[in-house]
Amino acid sequence: MKRAVETGISKHGRPFEWVIVSNGICYTAAAPMHANGTPETGPIRTQARLALGNLAKQLKAAGGSMADVVQVMLYVTDRGHIDPITEEWSVAFPKPYPNRATVIVKEIGVRGVGMVVMATAHLGAGGKGGKAARAATRTAKRPAKKRTSKKR
Repeated sequence: MKRAVETGISKHGRPFEWVIVSNGICYTAAAPMHANGTPETGPIRTQARLALGNLAKQLKAAGGSMADVVQVMLYVTDRGHIDPITEEWSVAFPKPYPNRATVIVKEIGVRGVGMVVMATAHLGAGGKGGKAARAATRTAKRPAKKRTSKKR
């Protein structure tokens, strides 16, 4: 079952959620949006800092942290944005960094915004797999029980 997580970030009345959690996995998108709903359209470094800060807040609201993020899709409107975003990235995320794909697009849905991040996080994993992953690993390592038939 999926549940929406309230983040306090404006959705401009649009029919979407910033954060959805299902079976301990958090699906989220983060943009350089101020809490009052206005977009940050200034320098890309400022946008990156705000978007990654929003991502951290979203994950915290869902019960996780930046350490739980395993994969990210980064959409940028200019190849020149990649290096400044990467510099902010290395401060925002702990090692090991999440897997990341960067896609250059013509524009983002909000005029003047140069980036948006989509992230998947395994809540509570902290880069170590979390309870569910550890339980699955233990189960996979257990030898199969021998079945014996008892005669009655």
